[in-house]
Amino acid sequence: MDTHYAQLDAWIAAHFEEEVCFLQALVQVPTDTPPGNNAPHAERTAELLQAMGYQAEKHVVPEAEVRDYGLQSITNLIVRRKFAEAGPVIALNAHGDVVPPGEGWTHGPYSGEIVDGQLYGRASAVSKSDFATYTFALRALESLGLPLKGGVELHFTYDEEFGGELGPGWLLQQGLTKPDYLLAAGFSYQVVTAHNGCLQLEVTLHGLASHAAYPHTGVDALQAANQLLSALYAHNALLKTRLSQVPGISHPYLNVGRIEGGSNTNVVPGKVLIKLDRRMIPEEDPAAVEAEVRALIESTVAACPGIRLEIRRLLLAHPMTPLPGAAPLVAALQQHGEAVFGEPIPTSGTPLYTDVRLYTARGIPAAIYGAGPRTVLESNAKRADEHVALADLQRATQVVARTLYELLKPA
Repeated sequence: MDTHYAQLDAWIAAHFEEEVCFLQALVQVPTDTPPGNNAPHAERTAELLQAMGYQAEKHVVPEAEVRDYGLQSITNLIVRRKFAEAGPVIALNAHGDVVPPGEGWTHGPYSGEIVDGQLYGRASAVSKSDFATYTFALRALESLGLPLKGGVELHFTYDEEFGGELGPGWLLQQGLTKPDYLLAAGFSYQVVTAHNGCLQLEVTLHGLASHAAYPHTGVDALQAANQLLSALYAHNALLKTRLSQVPGISHPYLNVGRIEGGSNTNVVPGKVLIKLDRRMIPEEDPAAVEAEVRALIESTVAACPGIRLEIRRLLLAHPMTPLPGAAPLVAALQQHGEAVFGEPIPTSGTPLYTDVRLYTARGIPAAIYGAGPRTVLESNAKRADEHVALADLQRATQVVARTLYELLKPA
């Protein structure tokens, strides 16, 4: 029997209070995106890592690229720990950027307050928790003092909420990393091996503003928008018939998340802007999805006289599908998840989209697993009073540390 797993568990238990303090410090530095001024959080993270003996490489994304993207500052971090030239390199990626806290909190969104075994704060669950999980799993692994194979990299990035292209996408494009496996921040007990894709479009309808007393002199863009909205939502009836075969993923869906338009109550609206989100299941082709949505918009607006149409793509995130090479990583996570949690840990898909697709698109086998509740909804992720159970944080750290050892232990 290999006793090193028990040693890992014991080290994590002995240092768990330190891990919790690390997570509290990360939660206490806001990373609301937008506006996306996230370099200060990276600096604070690097300081905390340095105190543990890790030198984090700071990869600053050029200001012009960040501004063009609609954000303010991004510094991505890489920590490299090489054990030997031979053997796989396993990257662990978590993102620090988060949606703004919104209203309704009963615990401060940047407090890191602990109540009844739950740590509260924006990103406490998704995904600053896995900054802690992954850092302390690596520290536990190193505490064994064994001649391990390969190496581990920590990738702490700051662009997931905007699609990841200036986070992991930028690190990969710059050739700064190419690991053999990728484990990314999780949000449930399951090992996630597939996820939805996402198309986001900005649709602008241009009419002609006029005085409400003389509506015949204008072209009502809002009236055209009403017809378009009806067509878009009616399209969901068709999408609900396209069922995914991936457990945890149901069917595609189209959502209109934002509408802007009009200038005053006594003016016929001359311009309306709509932002929509079309989730695509792993079985769908992203190019075909975009062509279908654009054709629906164009044909609907064509029936509205005097309306000029503009469509701008905001995001096209491809779905993630499993790569065959991920099998050893997935098997190790399931094996040690069951050992630590005392129950079978299934694989599943998620209707979310993540940065992991950027790694798998480059042929890097990947899985999603980290600190989280049974389901992402239980953590209030992206809602008021987001929290992580400290027991789940500790157990996830054990599972990740055990998995790293499983894949890197000497023969």
